[in-house]
Amino acid sequence: MANEKSIILKIQRQPGPDKASFWETFEIPYRKNMNVISALMEIQANPVNAQNKRTTPVAWECSCLEEVCGACSMRINGRTQQACSALIDELEHPIVLQPMAKFPVVRDLHVDRSRMFEDLKRVRAWIDIDGTHAAGPGPLISPHRQALMYILSRCMTCGCCLDACPQVNSRSPFIGPSAISQARLFNMHPTGAMHKDLRLRALMGPGGVTDCGNAQNCIHACPKNIPLTDSIADICRQTTRLALFGSLRK
Repeated sequence: MANEKSIILKIQRQPGPDKASFWETFEIPYRKNMNVISALMEIQANPVNAQNKRTTPVAWECSCLEEVCGACSMRINGRTQQACSALIDELEHPIVLQPMAKFPVVRDLHVDRSRMFEDLKRVRAWIDIDGTHAAGPGPLISPHRQALMYILSRCMTCGCCLDACPQVNSRSPFIGPSAISQARLFNMHPTGAMHKDLRLRALMGPGGVTDCGNAQNCIHACPKNIPLTDSIADICRQTTRLALFGSLRK
């Protein structure tokens, strides 16, 4: 627990993508109900390290500050999570902050998550509409399916599941659980099912669903408790049916 005087943060820093990383320690005043983002803001306002030397402000990424945008993902005491919902009073001290390891570092704690957005393009994670005119009410969806689709739709592309997955590494093309689960979501939609085969075929090649090693780290890392392993299993069944019987669009 934090004492009433100060908080110690040990931060892994990196000036740029091609620069060497190093550690820098900061000591900041403690305030009740602080989260990691507010601690980083303290350093930003007064970038002086624990040796009382002026330094550059720590770079990180954030937007919503309410665990919706997914931008502030980082490793906090070795666990990948959202910095906005990581409360100082609930963390072991000193607090160790590192960038996610499965993404290229832009600077300090800010990483480039572009691969996740490219993977969403790969699985066509959207619903095509015919023009911009009013199309009227959408197709009816059962309450049970709506409830499941809502859970899957809560994915904020934060990258926690990829950072925790041992199959996502520099030696593997595995697409990761996030895009697979989004493919399942849009395959469930009556209109999205129009491109069901395209999504499944994108997941049947190298880096697709069969590259999952079933470590199940993703479900423990997901801040939204999305049933990622259920999605992987369901997509496995769908790709098997497609391989055996051809087109699934009826």
